[in-house]
Amino acid sequence: MSAHSAQRRSGSHAVQRPPRLGRRVAHFNRAVTNKVAIHVAGWAPGLGIVIHVGRRTRTVYRTPVNVFRTKDGFRFALTYGPDAEWVRNALSHGAVRLITRSKEYELTDPELVTDLHRQHVPAVGRAIMRFMRVTQFLDFQRAGEGPALG
Repeated sequence: MSAHSAQRRSGSHAVQRPPRLGRRVAHFNRAVTNKVAIHVAGWAPGLGIVIHVGRRTRTVYRTPVNVFRTKDGFRFALTYGPDAEWVRNALSHGAVRLITRSKEYELTDPELVTDLHRQHVPAVGRAIMRFMRVTQFLDFQRAGEGPALG
């Protein structure tokens, strides 16, 4: 299944609303929650640590994320939307590293996806994402495992 199949069809009447988590929550999480979450995100199911490089500073950052395996790579839930700094860094650089379930992966070819049905998200995670109104995701391919050409 390609990421394009998750795009909203032109005949869909579903209304896309922004995620529930606002900028204030994001600031609090960056200052407090992430410092705790980073210790479990590398091994807990549905979580991971995305390692990305700052667009201007070239500083290496480690950010806890909600992440789910896909056929060709991984899908990241954009709980703060596509304007989160880590998302902008990943799109700018075109690659990240991911630590999840105690394994590290090189990921490339990021693609923003709107997925109203939250494909590739387990049932429990789907319910949480639905409550948080998360419909935007960032898909990555595992390095060296892109789709067949031709």
